[in-house]
Amino acid sequence: MTYWKISGLVKSKRVLDALAKVPRENFVLEKYRELAYLDEPLPLLAGQTISQPTTVAIMTDSLNVKPGQKVLEVGTGSGYQAAILAELVGPKGKVFTVERIKALVQFAKKNLKRYKNVKVIYTDGTKGYTKAAPYDRIIVTACAAQLPDILFAQLKEKGIMVIPIEDKMYRITKIRGKPKFEDLGWFVFVPLLSGTE
Repeated sequence: MTYWKISGLVKSKRVLDALAKVPRENFVLEKYRELAYLDEPLPLLAGQTISQPTTVAIMTDSLNVKPGQKVLEVGTGSGYQAAILAELVGPKGKVFTVERIKALVQFAKKNLKRYKNVKVIYTDGTKGYTKAAPYDRIIVTACAAQLPDILFAQLKEKGIMVIPIEDKMYRITKIRGKPKFEDLGWFVFVPLLSGTE
C-alpha cells in the first residue's frame, strides 16, 4: 500500500483506507490464504480469479466513488471488490454486484454478509441490473469486446464506468449521453460472458 501511494498509482486516501480495511484473505479460497497479499491474481471457483491487488487499487481509484453513491459491479467473483466499494459508498450508499456463476454468488454472499449496503444478484452480467438503474458508477471486472451499450445506458449523466475492453482498461465518463474514453493501460482479465451457470 505504501508503494501505491509513493508511486502515485493510487491518489485517493479514501481508496487506500478502504483497501486497508478489507482483509483480502477473507475473500480467497482457504488453500490460498497464505498467498492473499502477493500482488498477483489467485484462483477462485469455476475457473475464475480474484484480481491482483494493484489492479483492484487502480480500478477503484479511477472510479472516483463518493459517499452515498449507487454503484453497479459486473462480475462479483469472491466479493472483494464489492467490499471495497461498500466502504467507499458508506452506509448511505449502495453497491449492486451481479455474477453469472451460481457457486461464486454463494461464496460472495458468505464473504459479504457483514456489508449491509451490498446486494449480490445472480444474473447475466452483460445485461447489468436495470431494476436499480441508473448508477453513479459502474465497474466491470471482466474484459469486453466493446463498450456494452446496455451497461452504458444504465450509467447516469456525468457518471463514470471503469471497464477493460480488448485487454486495455478504460475510464469512461458519460457526457451529454456520449462516452468519453480515457486509456488506463494494458490489463489481463477473464472475458465478459453472457448467460448464467
